[in-house]
Amino acid sequence: MNKITPFLWFDDNLEEAMNYYTSIFKNSKVTNVNKMPDGKYMVASFEIEGQKFQAINGGPMFKFTEAISMSVDCKDQEEVDYYWNKLTCNGGAESQCGWLKDKYGLSWQIIPRRLIELMGDKNPAKAKRVMDEMLKMKKIIVKDLEDAYNEK
Repeated sequence: MNKITPFLWFDDNLEEAMNYYTSIFKNSKVTNVNKMPDGKYMVASFEIEGQKFQAINGGPMFKFTEAISMSVDCKDQEEVDYYWNKLTCNGGAESQCGWLKDKYGLSWQIIPRRLIELMGDKNPAKAKRVMDEMLKMKKIIVKDLEDAYNEK
């Protein structure tokens, strides 16, 4: 077990959510399930891209907020589009600057590596143009960031 593992609280849809997440990310698996006498999942463990998670069907008392989010490192626009589309479908919602909420209310940041590279440029004017462009976006569009970066 990892020293620190995110623990996700679901109302009554842990099994559905875990299957949803492990279907989206290629390198994922369910590692343990504890069921209640009625067969419903009580507590489960799973991995996504090597990150371990635990989750519980804890009831309706607590909801996810934007105070916690999962950040996905995307190598290119194709990955951004894939994760964005998968996580916003069937009830998910777009937010700003690469953030979204999935249909369970969990917040995600879908961030292309190129954004980090461009915003980290030593030329403050270029980095600011990239930041200003990103602030206009919901889903991050790499080409638009690069166009802003290359403006004369």
